[in-house]
Amino acid sequence: MRSNLGIRLCVGLRASPNDCYNEEDPEGIGMKRFHVHVHVADLDSSVRFYSTLFGEQPVVIKTDYAKWMLEDPRVNFAITSGASKPQIDHLGLQVESGKDLATIGSRLKAAGQTVREQVNATCCYAKGDKGWVNDPDGISWETFHTFGESTVFGNDVMPRVDTAPDQVAESCCASAVPAAVSCCGTSKIE
Repeated sequence: MRSNLGIRLCVGLRASPNDCYNEEDPEGIGMKRFHVHVHVADLDSSVRFYSTLFGEQPVVIKTDYAKWMLEDPRVNFAITSGASKPQIDHLGLQVESGKDLATIGSRLKAAGQTVREQVNATCCYAKGDKGWVNDPDGISWETFHTFGESTVFGNDVMPRVDTAPDQVAESCCASAVPAAVSCCGTSKIE
């Protein structure tokens, strides 16, 4: 399936990244997983709820974070505790390679979006390269390629392209958060 932006989405119970690649279409991207990150009020009750809903336990569970890598549907679903307001934080696309990430970034730029890049970011107990955009309605989208694990949640903070240094900063899991907030909305101030 191809969207009107030219991004190929593969949908199927047993779709693999290679199922998306077509040698006749060198721009084809093997999308790994759709990504959803939700801030929750109570991690333990949310882990119980989502584990029951998905029929499996998280593949990563920490005191402030849990992640499921679901095969049916192919989703990277993550939750983080400590939010003042439970809500969907952002949506995203996780890809297999840096080349795929660059291709998506080029397409987003061609669509008129400013892509805020993070290289070698540490976030959500993982290391990777990322690109952040806001869709026309202001919804944050993360495109990313994960290449390693981290023992820490992460606190990468990068200034937004369109703000002054003393205004809003960008974190690894939200495109616009207060400067005193780190990765995925957890406070850096104790």
